[in-house]
Order: sequence, then structure tokens, then C-alpha cells
Amino acid sequence: MGRSARLAHLPYLLCLPGLFAAGVASATDYTLWIHGRTGGSAIGNYNDFTYFGPNDTPAGVNKKSVNWDGRSDVASQSGIVRSALDCFCTGENWCYVAVHSAGDMLMGYNLAHYGGTARPVTNAQPDASGVCTAGTGGTQTGWNIRWVRVAAGSSGGSELADIGAWTTSEPMVQQHKVSTARALYNHNDTRGIWFYRYAGAAGALYSFALPGQDDEVVAYHSSGGASGSGGSSLCNRRDWFCNDLTLGSGPNQGGRAKWSFHSVVFRDDGEDYGHYTRGSWSGITALVRQDMEAMAR
Repeated sequence: MGRSARLAHLPYLLCLPGLFAAGVASATDYTLWIHGRTGGSAIGNYNDFTYFGPNDTPAGVNKKSVNWDGRSDVASQSGIVRSALDCFCTGENWCYVAVHSAGDMLMGYNLAHYGGTARPVTNAQPDASGVCTAGTGGTQTGWNIRWVRVAAGSSGGSELADIGAWTTSEPMVQQHKVSTARALYNHNDTRGIWFYRYAGAAGALYSFALPGQDDEVVAYHSSGGASGSGGSSLCNRRDWFCNDLTLGSGPNQGGRAKWSFHSVVFRDDGEDYGHYTRGSWSGITALVRQDMEAMAR
């Protein structure tokens, strides 16, 4: 359409305020944060960031904390995550998602199992339990998610669960055994949504049990999204006795591939970043928070 034709249509468009109210004006972006094991924040309260740090810390546009109990099995807690995704990531609304540790597993599980199902288009107004009612009464397939950023992702499991370093009766710990975690769902099935991964390497206490580089809880094979049914030893570039965890989505040194739509954007070559948030947006989460603040707009 030429400039004169566009101008000719302008008076007509200006007479249709509902056109904009139903379209661009109603669209809202949200940033969802999904915490890891142990929890600590109030389930259903999307404004409680106790697990991560102070609520008033910038961490992306319209940030919401998706709180689950931090100890039960993935299947029983996945509905809490789906409620949040239905609330904020349907209809005209889009989401940026950040996850820490076991939150990686919950997000991947939901996309693989439910990302192709019919989801209700809601009003983005949660009740006290964190559930939003249907807005238009319509449905859509899956959710509107721009990308997922992963701090210390444990979707590949942790050898600490295998050796019983944590309370072994806890369902979440049982599912973090390396072979169990990797068989829990199809990690390659992200519905085309990219998982951008941040791998810390300031491990110390349990490094004897974790292969290659680690952040004290998960090794690079997990935080770096290495595929396969078992763990592997992956390291930083200066380690001559261990294959490198490579940046990007390509295979690691030695040929070990990453899961589909998984890309390493930060590898802790300086061994500066640990696993824990310590209630102050600390550890490897600090880098994800900075990037969410800068890019989730």
C-alpha cells in the first residue's frame, strides 16, 4: 500500500478505537521465575521471591515468581507451573522464562508433556491459589514463550542424588538420579523454544562426586544440557584432561551432543559462580538475572 493510500485509510482507522483495545494495547509481556529444590516461597503468590532474593530487585518485565513445594515429584508439581503459564502466557500475552536448578526440569517436563495440548486463554488475574479464570473462553495450543534462560539447570540430574548426599526419601531427590532425570521426559521436545544455559564452575565441597566441572550441585553435563542417558565429564577450555563444554548449541568436544534447542551462553571459565542463590540473587543466578533485566522487556 502506497503512502497516499495509507493516509486515505487513516480517518477510518481513527474511528475504530476498539481495534487497538482488542489488539496491541491489550498485549502484555511477563517474566516468570521458577525456583529449584527446597522452595521457600509461598505457593500461589506470584510476588514472593524469597527463594531468589529481594522482591524489588529488577529481574525482567512484570516479573512473577512461580513457587512450588521444592520437594515433591515433578508430575505432582507440574500443574503449578502450568497454572502460571496459562495465566500469563496465553492469548495476546507473551512470557520470558527464567529457571534455576530443578526449575529446569519442571519447565522441560511441562513443554514435553503439555506444550502441544489445548490451553485456556485466561484473564491474567490469578486468585489466591495462583489460578486464572478463562478470559475469552477460547483455547490455544501450548503457550506463548519467547525463550527460557537456565541457571545451574539440573534437568540432566546430579550425582549427589546417586550417592545419597541429600535426603534420599525425598521424591525430588529420587528424580535427580542421573539416569532417572534423563529418562523422565523427552528433553529434545521443547516445542521449538530455546533453552539458553548458564553453567557455573565454583564447585568445591562435592567436586569429588561430580564429573568434570561443577557448581557444587550439578556438573557441566547437566547445567550445559549435554544429551544422552548418562552423565559425562565436561570441563573448561584450559583443562587438558577433560573434554570442553562448548558454547552454543553444537556438540561438545569429544562429540557429545546437546539436547535440541539447548544452547550454552555462559561457561564459567573463571570458576567464579556457584549453585546457590542464597536469598540474594547470588551465584550463577546473578548472571541470568542481569540478562533478564536487560533482555526481558
